[in-house]
Amino acid sequence: QVQLVESGGGLVQPGGSLRLSCAASGFIFRIYTMSWYRQAPGKERELVAGITPGGITNYADSVKGRFRIARDNVKNTLYLEMSSLKTEDTAVYYCYVRRSSEYWGQGTEVTVSS
Repeated sequence: QVQLVESGGGLVQPGGSLRLSCAASGFIFRIYTMSWYRQAPGKERELVAGITPGGITNYADSVKGRFRIARDNVKNTLYLEMSSLKTEDTAVYYCYVRRSSEYWGQGTEVTVSS
């Protein structure tokens, strides 16, 4: 079965950096577009970044120039490198793939606070 397991979240000060990882299994990772979403307290879940099988990326305007999505098709792992973090980046971050159904990871919490 499809499994998406995120890791790498934590507490970081404003201006700091984190790298999130999503270990994928149960499907042919390399042929699917993968995405990161986030949900801040009291807000709706929103798309942060996506990457196609060929490596084409897209980003939410709020993270452009600060976040970078990447994938390793050998390790079946999705990454989100986050830098210049702001307090408004505080959220639970989710890995996502859509095949015939939608699949979400359990999420990893990122808190940006001094």
